[in-house]
Amino acid sequence: MAAVRTLRKLCQHSQHQVCKLHTSAFRQEAVVISGRKLARQIREEARVDVEKWILAGHKRPHLSVILVGDNPASHSYVLNKTRAAADIGICSETILKHSDISEEELLDLIYKLNTDHRVDGLLVQLPLPEHIDERTICNAVSPTKDVDGFHVVNVGRMCLDQSTMLPATPWGVWEIIKRTGIPTLGKNVVVAGRSKNVGMPIAMLLHTDGRHERPGGDATVTISHRYTPKEQLRQHTKIADIVVAAAGIPNLITADMIKEGAAVIDVGINRVQDPVTGKNRLVGDVDFEGVRQKAGFITPVPGGVGPMTVAMLMKNTIKAAKNVLLFWSFINHLYS
Repeated sequence: MAAVRTLRKLCQHSQHQVCKLHTSAFRQEAVVISGRKLARQIREEARVDVEKWILAGHKRPHLSVILVGDNPASHSYVLNKTRAAADIGICSETILKHSDISEEELLDLIYKLNTDHRVDGLLVQLPLPEHIDERTICNAVSPTKDVDGFHVVNVGRMCLDQSTMLPATPWGVWEIIKRTGIPTLGKNVVVAGRSKNVGMPIAMLLHTDGRHERPGGDATVTISHRYTPKEQLRQHTKIADIVVAAAGIPNLITADMIKEGAAVIDVGINRVQDPVTGKNRLVGDVDFEGVRQKAGFITPVPGGVGPMTVAMLMKNTIKAAKNVLLFWSFINHLYS
């Protein structure tokens, strides 16, 4: 009898090991979320909005972009934005200024565009030369035309869960999560990065109340930053249902830091040298090949958050056109 019991235990143990091997061998890789595909959907929605707006008798929305200096990345980003505008029927112009422009001259230009009835949306491409204060410039853009969502009034309204211009990249992340069907209510989220234009707004959108004027994700959000020890970050990410990497550090998030089945959104854009070709290539903050073996969802770089940023900027431009119309209707009524 003892021999039979021993044999039975061995069989059960063997079956258990086979089951484990079977599960691990056939586990599917993460679903790779195509930001390009989602962005095409949103741009199509924007195109329809523009057509309806014009059919209602309004002028075509107009976006003005101020580009200071010769930063190749900035020129590439602005070109993507103006191409997207043309694709959905928005008029756009790029105003080029030399890197030695003074802050006062730039502020004068912004004031002229703020008061130009022809201009609906206005953005100043960042970064700016060191002698110009970016916060001063962002706050100089009229809140109703601020398609970047960086003006202190728009940031404040976002933090109060009020309807406003949302920063395009955080809004793009939020739309990726919603449109992919990734649940946020009551979930644990880690946002790696606390920048005022990306990390902080993402955290605000994910943790705020879903019942408010500007609905949030009702998640429990932890924000890490440059002084968060790597081991402490790992402790948080290992229990996170969603990890948003927005720190600007290549391979910050690795497979050993991720919970099985978690959603990983990579906002990082880093240029690194390819060890094989010697050429520069774009990578995110996530070890994509390693993490995709363990995560449930993952965004690639490039082709993930980037196209969504441009798409949400187009949505903001249409919103700005409606804001400008409401503003001037109010002014005309006030003085009529």
